[in-house]
Parts: sequence; structure tokens; C-alpha cells
Amino acid sequence: MLQDQTILRIPGPSPIPPSVQRAMNQTMIGHRGKETSQMLKNIAPGLKQIFGTDQEVAIIAGSGTAGLETAVVNVVKPADEVLVVVTGAFGDRFTKICEAYNIKTHVLNVEWGKALDPEEVKAYVAGHPEVKVVFSTYCETSTGVLNPIDRLAKVIREVSEALVVVDGVSCVGGVETKMDEWGIDVMVTGSQKAFMLPAGLTFVAASERAWKVIEENEQPRFYLNLKKYRDNLLKDTTPFTPALSLLFGLEQVLNLIEAEGLEKVYARHELLKKMTRAAFKAINIPLLTTDEDASPTVTAVQPEDFEAEEFRKILKQEFAISIAGGQQHLTGKIFRIGHMGYCSPADMLQIISAVEVALKKIGKDIELGKATAAAQHIYLTEGENN
Repeated sequence: MLQDQTILRIPGPSPIPPSVQRAMNQTMIGHRGKETSQMLKNIAPGLKQIFGTDQEVAIIAGSGTAGLETAVVNVVKPADEVLVVVTGAFGDRFTKICEAYNIKTHVLNVEWGKALDPEEVKAYVAGHPEVKVVFSTYCETSTGVLNPIDRLAKVIREVSEALVVVDGVSCVGGVETKMDEWGIDVMVTGSQKAFMLPAGLTFVAASERAWKVIEENEQPRFYLNLKKYRDNLLKDTTPFTPALSLLFGLEQVLNLIEAEGLEKVYARHELLKKMTRAAFKAINIPLLTTDEDASPTVTAVQPEDFEAEEFRKILKQEFAISIAGGQQHLTGKIFRIGHMGYCSPADMLQIISAVEVALKKIGKDIELGKATAAAQHIYLTEGENN
């Protein structure tokens, strides 16, 4: 194994395209100069298209969690009550953020590995009219579930005026997102997943409904004040020092997405999901989620007759391939393969072939080539347009 080689197939951070690496290596410029203002002006339309919104998309130097906290402190007023729909570890993060601000937090727990039921959320909100904000997760990274947020706001609005806030960190840019059309009030994502960048940027957009609340909100905030970001964006600048190298990279990422075409980006991620799932089904290794609930950006596998951590260790030792383990009560019980952002069918065929060898190495009785053939079949039958 090459000592300095690492093949990242965890659900973030994801690999970075060479052209994006080069863009980030550009000579530093003044963050209040004309060049930076022009770059922000260039970036804005692409971000809006990916979010599916006409609203400004704030670019904040910080991790995805900073974006989640930004959402909380801007739309939750003092004394408000909120509902967090928890489908995994990152849904639970919203709970922890709200509790850190002493917000009265209702929690609707969904079995890990299953998607939320919009009608169940609707019923809960109908029974708790004091709830002013509903927090949910689009892709639950810890389980590989894609929640049906395209239906969530619509059903909630039938019984409540509660705002709907969505964590899209591990999927926006890789799956269809129509924030305005779906009625999502706040959408958050991060740079290190489908955006093909290092960690360090979070993107936040708010609806007109949300802005009315934000403008009136007396909750103290300084660095995470969305009003400052919006007002500065309208002047093609930022309220605080931006992460310029990441902005260089972001501009190139948006160029790559535009060149491929956003719909083709989504189709590619869907294809990668189907190839990965078909591979494990072919060798009778269970998946944590159903096909209907599965995310196009990460696949969670739940082995029954071998140790997930031993398998991950062999894959890393033999092939320098890094995949993720489980979190919280799923630690040691599942492993997760990321296939988002800078990832192609060729990449997944490489990973699946290596997976088969690693399984053999730990004593799993499988027919070599069967999983790879299943993925190849999906590519040949469904990948013609990718």
C-alpha cells in the first residue's frame, strides 16, 4: 500500500476535484477588494440554484454545525417551543443545540434507519399548537436515510404556522432541493460533503416567512446573525473576514456543477446509490434502510455475520480505503460508504471490488465478482445518460 494514499469513501469530508484544489491554491487577495466582491457576485446565482431559492444564501465561515446553530438562534424567539424530529445522530444535534439555549424542546424520535412520516409529524404539531419551529434533517448521515422533506412543510402548514428548518448538510448539492417550492423556511448545508470542498463553510438560506421572524427576534446573536450576512451580501461583501481560499474553491465547484448540469449531478448520485445497494444485495449483506428511504449520498450496511469494525480495518490496511462506522448505539453494528460529490461510477466499481476482497480476507463466504457484476449491471442498464 502507498503510504501517503487515502481513498476517502466516508460520508464527508469527501474527495476534492483537482481543479478545485488548484483554485484554492491561488494567491491571496484582499477580502474587501473588488476581486472578492466580484467573486461573491459570481457565486450567488449558483448557490441559489442548488438551494432552489430566490433568497440570498449566506456564506458563513464555520462547520455545518455552525449553520445549524445559526438557524436556531435566528428563528427561535425567547420563550418559543420547538419540535425536533430525530431520525439519527444529526437530528439529535438539533436537540442539543436547542437545549444549550434553554429552549423548550419537544422531540419526536423515529427508529434509526427509517425515514420520518410527514403525517406523524403533522399529527404531533397539531397536538402541540405551542410549537413555533420544526427542525428536521434531509439526509441523516448516521443512517443513510433521505427524509421526505419535500412533503414536510406542506402537511405541517395544514395545521400550523410553525417554521420548518432543515439540515441538508450531507445531501444538498447531491440531491434535488427546491426550498421555495417545498415551503422550507430555513435550509442549511456545509462545504465538505456534496460541495466537494474542505470543511469550513456553511450555507444558510431563509424564506420570506422566516425573515419576518428573524427581523423581530430579540434573541441575542453576533457572529451568527443572519441579518448581517444578508445585508452584506446585498452589497457583495461579508460582515466578517471570509475564508477566501474556500471561496476560490467554491467558485470552481459551481463551475463544475454548471458544466455537468444540476439534473445530471442528481442522476449521477442516484446511480451511485443504486450501484452500491445492488452490490451488497447480490452477496446477501443486509442494508440498514429500505430502497425507498435510502439516500443517494451515503449507504449504510448492517452486517449480520461479520464484524463491521474488522472489515473496515482490513479495507483500510489492504487498500487505503476509508469508510465510516456507526454512531451512538449503532457503533460497531453498521458501516457507511459515502458516494457524494467528486465520485463517479468508476470510483464505486473500484470500491466494490475491494470490498469483495476485504470480505474474503475476514472469512466471509462470497463469490468474488458477484457484487461488482451487480453494480456493473446497474450501470449498463441505468447509467446511459451519466
